[in-house]
Amino acid sequence: MSTPRTVAVPTGRYGPWFALIWLFFLGDPLLAAWARRDEAAGVGGLVVTVLFASLYMLIWWQARRERWMADRTPPPAQALGLFVGLVTLCAADVALLGEVGMACVVYVAISGVLLFRPVVAAALVVLAVVGSLGLGALEDWGSQAGLAFAVLAGSVAIFGVRALISRNAQLLLAQAENAELAVENERTRFARDLHDILGHSLTVITVKAELARRLLESGDDADRARALGEVGDLERLGRDALADVRRAVEGYREITLPGEIARARTALAAADVEASLPGTVDDVPSDLRDLFAWTVREGVTNVVRHAAARRCTVTVDTRAVEVRDDGRGWDEGGSAGGHGLAGLRERAAAVGATVVVRSLDPGLSLRVGREAS
Repeated sequence: MSTPRTVAVPTGRYGPWFALIWLFFLGDPLLAAWARRDEAAGVGGLVVTVLFASLYMLIWWQARRERWMADRTPPPAQALGLFVGLVTLCAADVALLGEVGMACVVYVAISGVLLFRPVVAAALVVLAVVGSLGLGALEDWGSQAGLAFAVLAGSVAIFGVRALISRNAQLLLAQAENAELAVENERTRFARDLHDILGHSLTVITVKAELARRLLESGDDADRARALGEVGDLERLGRDALADVRRAVEGYREITLPGEIARARTALAAADVEASLPGTVDDVPSDLRDLFAWTVREGVTNVVRHAAARRCTVTVDTRAVEVRDDGRGWDEGGSAGGHGLAGLRERAAAVGATVVVRSLDPGLSLRVGREAS
């Protein structure tokens, strides 16, 4: 079961400061309490209003720090505790200061939007509107329509902010997933290319090392001299493989069709496979040369590694390249579904070509081209 992804969503550095600015609506309760500072209700009103404003700002700071607006809400116990505290202080303010203390209701409704899921928050906003209108009528304070409108306007504004931040969160999540997918695709491409590069080189090195060992074990002076030549080839091939890997790491690979045909001649000779290779490839279109080069590399590598063939033929024309052998084929040797062939199909598709693998009697044919058959 996969773990839900999360991303760091900016919820606004200055959000709490804007919330602090809107606290000026609590100026009326503060002024009313200050005017009655010689009374216990006035002093209590001052203290309760300050505590209410402090708790309200604490909710905003928590909302920003915990990213509650990014399609997330606090744990139910925490949300309920903060909301009940705010409601209690609001009720105390109204009890101490009367109608002027009703200004707190707007902040209570906004806090409900911050703390709870949309359905619960909407119910709390409706309750705040109905409660304000009902209490105003009950206490004969006059119409509380202005307060009800302020509750609705403030709550709708915070709903909109939450929706905007939630969409930004989804967008950032999608961008993060796309970035991860791009990295994963690049890793796959690099692994495929590295497999193609090293698979060929290491196969030739292995074959030449086995040949050199056999020659050294024979004890014949002529064979020993030939073994020294093979060891020299091993050293050269090792350097070439290292250079290929470095080019791959640096982001470019200098692979050429003539170069791959030359490599194929060396590899097939080392494996004691009779080779029939084209003498020139000048007529191959530029957009197919890299694809044909990879085809020769992949096809010859599989002939040397798996086919146990006696003869290999490579033919190249302006539309297709074919690597054909008289060995046992991939059904027995087993790499028809490997990474090299999969990578070759991807390269072929990129230039509108196709890859066709056919079993022969005996052997195998690998043909790649725009009209491969």
